[in-house]
Amino acid sequence: MQVTGTTLQHKHKKTSIALALVSGISIFTGAAVPAHAVTLLDLLRGGPGADRPRHADNGLPGVGGNASMPSERSLADPEPLPKVSGPRYYTYKPDAERVVKTAAFAAASATDGRRLITEARVSAPPEIATALEAFYGKAGEPLWVTAGDVNEKARGVLSLFERAGEYGLEPADYILPVPALTTASVAAPADAATPINVSATTSAPVSAADSHDRALMQFELALSEKVLMFAQDMVRGRIDPNKVSGYHDFKRKDVKLSLVLPFAQTGTDVAAYLQGLAPQGPQFQALKAELATLRAAAANDGPRISLPDDILLKPGKSSPDMASIIAAIQHTGSEALKTKHAATLTAYQQTPDYTPELVEIVKSFQAEVGLKADGVIGNATVRKMVGHTSKDKIEKVEVAMEQARWLPDDLGQRYVFINQPAFMVYYHDRGAEQFSMRVVVGGKANQTYFFQDEIETVEFNPYWGVPQSIIINEMLPHLRQDPSYLDRMGYEVSIGGKAVPSSSVNWFGSTDKISVRQPPSGDNALGDLKILFPNSHAIYMHDTPSKSFFQRDMRALSHGCVRLAEPRKMAAAVLGTTIDDVNGRIAAGQNVATKVPVRIPVYVSYFTAWPNKDGKVEYFDDVYGRDDATVRAFAATTKVRAAQS
Repeated sequence: MQVTGTTLQHKHKKTSIALALVSGISIFTGAAVPAHAVTLLDLLRGGPGADRPRHADNGLPGVGGNASMPSERSLADPEPLPKVSGPRYYTYKPDAERVVKTAAFAAASATDGRRLITEARVSAPPEIATALEAFYGKAGEPLWVTAGDVNEKARGVLSLFERAGEYGLEPADYILPVPALTTASVAAPADAATPINVSATTSAPVSAADSHDRALMQFELALSEKVLMFAQDMVRGRIDPNKVSGYHDFKRKDVKLSLVLPFAQTGTDVAAYLQGLAPQGPQFQALKAELATLRAAAANDGPRISLPDDILLKPGKSSPDMASIIAAIQHTGSEALKTKHAATLTAYQQTPDYTPELVEIVKSFQAEVGLKADGVIGNATVRKMVGHTSKDKIEKVEVAMEQARWLPDDLGQRYVFINQPAFMVYYHDRGAEQFSMRVVVGGKANQTYFFQDEIETVEFNPYWGVPQSIIINEMLPHLRQDPSYLDRMGYEVSIGGKAVPSSSVNWFGSTDKISVRQPPSGDNALGDLKILFPNSHAIYMHDTPSKSFFQRDMRALSHGCVRLAEPRKMAAAVLGTTIDDVNGRIAAGQNVATKVPVRIPVYVSYFTAWPNKDGKVEYFDDVYGRDDATVRAFAATTKVRAAQS
């Protein structure tokens, strides 16, 4: 069969290099560094499937003659091999703050204590400071102070702030002490929010009434700043994900802060209004309910069951840890599992033998937690058996609630959701999960990004455009020893869009204009199809010849793209067609790109706690350590906010 001029052939001897390159396993010298599946040649050739010239023109830079061979000097004293580095994790720095400009506040012309709001000193992030200046530039009446005292509206908001933890937020970020003042006070109390240095603001004698009003106006402005901060955090989260790492890619939500204080001015229940700003989607609500359950149970956490990390127990063998294994299953397994195997669990006599009856319990447990149900107890099974303490789970849920705010509140009626720590992808249509399947994601050195996009195209019998990072980090050391390697393996090489033999390229020179691609074939690293949602990270979903990886429990093994266990099923779903139709397009052998009828949201996500289709929150390992990075960002944010209070 012809594929844009290329015959599909089974080249078994070439499979190992293709699989190694896309699996994150280096077969060359030097360690692999982050490399993501950028289809560079799709751009250079003017679109998927375009024919390319088979022979190089004369005069191309770095091609032909002695240019392809290293000099004697370079052989004797070779330059260090170049490397392409991937994204990194950052030291989190919260948004810079500025002092709110109070001089133009409308109350400045008042003859009573309201005028003293111009002496209040509050710092806030620029968008919050701007909203404060806009509101108080027009409003003459305080929001939170009435008749010389903190009003009930303010007390209701402060009560909500004390419960901020229910929404996955940190109460300390928002709580303000209420000024305990009387008209006889001569100075603001030490615990008032950002007390004013009276001597620094006026040289006139300070009356008790002025001190009283000054403290209240300081509280007024400070509480408004906290209300805006809380509103913003409820909608978009406390931290900017793009400041956590280069693997995060989100446009921060635009929170209409200009609407918040005017509502507080006219509304009767400001606390209820602020509560309503939390995401209302079923996933967030499930996480919120789980958090409440965990906090209630945390005080009753018993001792954690301990099992060796290096245990490997096969059916028919015995282990002194057998009793602890069964105890762990009884602690972390579902009620359904324990009911199903109640007779065996009741009859178990703490013996070390791993009997067939106990094997069936372990298999049921493995299936329940998404592991291969083979009855072999290894590290992955032990981690699931031991489980997480309520404290561990609380942290995971708090991180998940933060991350959920980065996504749309409503994920849509039809979408694809990839959860990297679960190594799974879920297809939703008509508001419900239709199916799920296993995936392989990027290894720790080649992490898959966290972002959202839209599926646009399915490409059948695809070319694999080898990323520059793989060319440089993994192919180049081999090519300097054997320039004809890619020719023999059936790869196509071009310089500046012109096809050239691999053997004619000077692999000791710059690779900037060199492109490499693997034609469609039975060995192609992308298998029979790829599903594209164009993005700056060049991440996509695709087939793979390496089917055995899907049998593994830990599937962080690729260079960053997402491999599908059942790619034809997913392609049929996003195209709105049948698997038979997809089979026919592949069998036709042509490299063809087909647009999906309607673009479909795809969430390439990272949640170590996330509800399943039944609403039950499931927990996963922090494969890339991103939860830890997020928790550090939380701490940095709270520290900065405390310093400004």
